[in-house]
Amino acid sequence: MPFHVTPSALPEVLILEPKVFGDERGFFFESYNRRDFAQATGVQVEFVQDNHSRSAKNVLRGLHYQVQQPQGKLVRVVQGEVYDVAVDVRKSSAHFGRWVGVHLSAENKRQLWIPAGFAHGFVVLSDAAEFLYKTTDYYAPAHERCIRWDDPAIGIRWPIAAPPILAAKDAAGMLLAEAEVFA
Repeated sequence: MPFHVTPSALPEVLILEPKVFGDERGFFFESYNRRDFAQATGVQVEFVQDNHSRSAKNVLRGLHYQVQQPQGKLVRVVQGEVYDVAVDVRKSSAHFGRWVGVHLSAENKRQLWIPAGFAHGFVVLSDAAEFLYKTTDYYAPAHERCIRWDDPAIGIRWPIAAPPILAAKDAAGMLLAEAEVFA
């Protein structure tokens, strides 16, 4: 298997650690293989969109999700380091409102599988970070929702000392108790 899969504290959110082949020339690894991903995770998905963002230190993006056209995301970092967070926003789930955070970096080469039904966000810990992610549905701005990064009912412990740098839509995020969520 080209990677090792570990369930997170939220069992549907999976940490993927690739098998990396390296020597004095550098390294190589398969970042995605549909057959191996399905076999290792038990998840059958089709990715339809790849996204790439670059952010400066202390930029916090999220917590985003789409109420229609929900997206599963396979995320990774190719430069720098982020603290990546998933929050269960499925009202019927036993884990509703719970979160999990994972350090993703160019160095550790970890990936995180975040299924549809979870809000997602990350904060940049290094001077800058480049973040790549595959999605199972297309971006649909009319259906995008945002939960506040600092919602006390969720209680995410972001590993930052200074206030984060937020986009206007993230600063205007709703509390989970008031947000439109999944049934």
